[in-house]
Amino acid sequence: MRSQLTSIAITLTLSSFGQTYDSLQVDTMKTQNIQNVTITSRRAGTRRMAGAVNGTLINREELFKAACCNLGESFTTNPSVDVNYSDAATGAKQIKLLGLSGTYVQMLTENLPNFRGAAAPYSLDYVPGPWMYSIQVSKGASSVRNGYESITGQIDVEYLKPDNDEGVMVNLYGGTLGRLEANADANIHLDDKLSTEVLAHYQDDFGHHDVNNDGFLDQPNVRQWNLQNRWKWKGERHMFHGGVSILKEDREGGQNHHTSPQAHHLYHIGIKTDRYEGYMKHAFILDPEHGTNIAVMGNASMHEMDADYGDRHYGVNQKNVYAQLLFETNFTEQHNLSAGLSLNHDYLTKDDKETTPGFYAQYTYNLNEKVVAMAGVRTDHSSRYGTFVTPRFHLKLTPNEVVSLRLSVGKGYRTVHALAENNYLLASGRTLVIEDLEQERAWNYGISSSFVIPLFGRTLKLNAEYYHTHFIQQAVIDYDSNPSQICITNLYGKSYSNTIQVDASYPVVKGLELTAAWRWNDVKSTYGGQLMEKPLSSRYKGLITTSYKTPLGLWQVDATLQLNGGGRMPTPVNGLWDRRFHAFEQVSAQVTRWFRHFSIYVGGENLTGFRQKQTIINADDPWSSNFDSTMVWGPVHGAMFYAGIRINYGRL
Repeated sequence: MRSQLTSIAITLTLSSFGQTYDSLQVDTMKTQNIQNVTITSRRAGTRRMAGAVNGTLINREELFKAACCNLGESFTTNPSVDVNYSDAATGAKQIKLLGLSGTYVQMLTENLPNFRGAAAPYSLDYVPGPWMYSIQVSKGASSVRNGYESITGQIDVEYLKPDNDEGVMVNLYGGTLGRLEANADANIHLDDKLSTEVLAHYQDDFGHHDVNNDGFLDQPNVRQWNLQNRWKWKGERHMFHGGVSILKEDREGGQNHHTSPQAHHLYHIGIKTDRYEGYMKHAFILDPEHGTNIAVMGNASMHEMDADYGDRHYGVNQKNVYAQLLFETNFTEQHNLSAGLSLNHDYLTKDDKETTPGFYAQYTYNLNEKVVAMAGVRTDHSSRYGTFVTPRFHLKLTPNEVVSLRLSVGKGYRTVHALAENNYLLASGRTLVIEDLEQERAWNYGISSSFVIPLFGRTLKLNAEYYHTHFIQQAVIDYDSNPSQICITNLYGKSYSNTIQVDASYPVVKGLELTAAWRWNDVKSTYGGQLMEKPLSSRYKGLITTSYKTPLGLWQVDATLQLNGGGRMPTPVNGLWDRRFHAFEQVSAQVTRWFRHFSIYVGGENLTGFRQKQTIINADDPWSSNFDSTMVWGPVHGAMFYAGIRINYGRL
């Protein structure tokens, strides 16, 4: 009995490390042995997270439906998250959630805030796809436990674990645009309590493609080395998880002798990045019967970047330290209390630094999963902006097995490191002007409903949601007010977003799953005193995905159709571009053949071949004030095909 209670307590403790689903999760194939009979079942690739927060868990079953070379390429089949290029010359990408840019999404790795400031523009390339165990996407103002920064949601990446089944996994990948990748994961159980793991990644983009003949590379050449060592110790009353990682990346774009005849005076982009990280987590089980535990966790990183954008140079050496002390207990089965202290320190320059200590308390009431209410509040003190309070509330109602309703309201804050987070804007002939920016502040309100409906002997899953984000203060990137400048200013007026999404999934026949989704965005902000639609953002998105796996699980076919709506372009300068961009569609597909210890996959992206014709404005004169590579609203390259192999060597 005691061991069972300890196991339950450890699970509760680990929930403080993650969110609703934690590190100790089963693999995509569940296997049980019952008197020499083996029963194997396939679980869904995505599923709703339990609890009051509206969220989705994306596991490896879903990630294997595409090549997923990195985090930025892992949302192809996800209707909620968009990944768009921020700049055509550097390859900078950003996530969009609830119609707003990724700066309002709190990025976490295993429940620790990560990829802040200077790391943000290229961070989606820093997490190799084969390293990921799962991704948790939550919408709206999330739990106060993780801080005050989540305004539109959180994305939490769970890596493969040291205590997973022992063995070595290798993933090799090659694409027609001149990209090669090699990934490896190896773990060893040193004894029944201690295990270690090494994750390795190498990437080389060596293509020199210029399909539209504008003299610029369609995408930068990137060479990246990424290495991580992780350790885990699991005792009866104490658990430890920690590790270190190192990343080195060279990113080169712009004109060169392969693409431009003007070899004597080329516009060159070169970005060198060195990133070092370390993290640790300790959990102490105080009272297994009531799930009482204390957790201490923290991480530290140093992000050094040296970047050249033509004749402009930007260098930064950002240091970040984050620490957290958590306490959690269940008074009864219905009442849970979580409280803690946190400290975050960012240092970019002597004029751009901030130290923020804070504390929070969060109460959760759970009435047999029929009613789940979570109320939390935290107080933080910024060395730049003083003391501020973050309240948040979530409610989940499940009156029966068919319907579930969630409500949420919460406030969020964010400190802006304007140049670090938007340094790709230097790849423009315009002058970059940055005001003395205030702290961003916003309220987020959400309502969502999910239905599980028996239909023709199978189950239809239907979800509908609406979110409204209202900014009190915001850092606005203004392309419109001055044709010779890009201005990052405080908000002088209104700024808001409204998002409505409906999605449904249904197993049409055995082994065949169909998902369809539709999302509408209304995002506006004030530019130069005028309330206008946010530029370079699609008004709507449609998505249809199909996944078929043969009865014996030997073959798998996945396909996705995306329809991206049109939107507003920034005010045209000298008629160099249109006022609006039009809707476009994209198709991707992959076929996988599974074997006992390996699988082979082949596929293609953007099979419709659609690409934005003019990704770089005034490319023939990159040294002029009219040059701009940030006017990106669609794909920067055409159809791409790839092939790869995943190998599982089993136990070492």
